[in-house]
Amino acid sequence: MKGLLIDNFYATLSNAKIFSVIVVLLGIFVVAMDNRIPSLIIGYMLLVIIGYSLNSIASIRKESVTKWSQYKLTTPIKRANIITSYFISLCLWLVIGIVFATIGVWLSVMLHGYPFDKNTDIFMLFVVGIGISLFMGAIFFPLFFIGGEERNEVFLVISLLCGVGGVMGITTLINNFFPEGMTCVQIILGGVLILACAVIAIVLSYPITVCVFRRKEY
Repeated sequence: MKGLLIDNFYATLSNAKIFSVIVVLLGIFVVAMDNRIPSLIIGYMLLVIIGYSLNSIASIRKESVTKWSQYKLTTPIKRANIITSYFISLCLWLVIGIVFATIGVWLSVMLHGYPFDKNTDIFMLFVVGIGISLFMGAIFFPLFFIGGEERNEVFLVISLLCGVGGVMGITTLINNFFPEGMTCVQIILGGVLILACAVIAIVLSYPITVCVFRRKEY
């Protein structure tokens, strides 16, 4: 498993380096700017969290191009372990995105003060970014192995849209239960519910992806 994770890491590393440079430059810009316009922080947080996750799942395409994905099947590695490594890699890059987003927001708040009206707003931004990333992975992995590597770009777009739609759909349902407005406690509980649904989606996606991959022939 360690070897698979290292392999996935290097497959993602080249794109992650370029993306990290962009993230750092954008972070410097966001931190330097007056945060009375919180849309900068909102965009930065979502871009960073979702971007690293997107890079992680997009890197699978490289294995198909180089035929490395087929070579792995000739080694004494279980197909379930290969899928497990993809899911773990997604979570690890998601954590990296969360770290970068946390540093950027913390520096901005330390320099310019808290830019939002509610104390829970930053928490919900993290919830949205994490939720979209997990829903995106949950949709992409089974689609990728069902539909074929040549449709990778289309599946990325579909997965991202489904991730956004999933978070928006759950948020809409929560808001319908509280038409008069939500307290801080209710907002936090709503965020926890979104995260719980996203985690359930990625957990359910794993056995489905394993089942599809075991039946896939090259």
